[in-house]
Amino acid sequence: MTEKQKFVEELKLRTRKFAVDTILFCDSLKAKKASSVITYQLVKSATSTGANYRAACRARSKKEFYSKLCIVVEEADESEYWLELIKETGLSNNLNYLEIIRKEALEIKKIFGKAKNSIYSSPS
Repeated sequence: MTEKQKFVEELKLRTRKFAVDTILFCDSLKAKKASSVITYQLVKSATSTGANYRAACRARSKKEFYSKLCIVVEEADESEYWLELIKETGLSNNLNYLEIIRKEALEIKKIFGKAKNSIYSSPS
């Protein structure tokens, strides 16, 4: 396995772990009306991050790959947004876990944002 292939597999695992951690975190939120709405949105965006990265890995063209990476960045950013709302509204008692997941969303956004931005700045 090449270094690039290892890196790709590590990112697949990392985005899946982010989704799993987010789902488990959502199960710990306080039982409030807003929790169900935010949980639904957060789980959708967190799981979409990994799903779209996997789709990017199967892209048939550079354009399709770029498009899927754009979605990954958007979904990671959206996940970060929902996590910030949870913190600001006090829907979680587990602020340490919340911060770990929020930082991971930010890191994923940065990694894929940099990858996305480098696609058309480098030769084919």
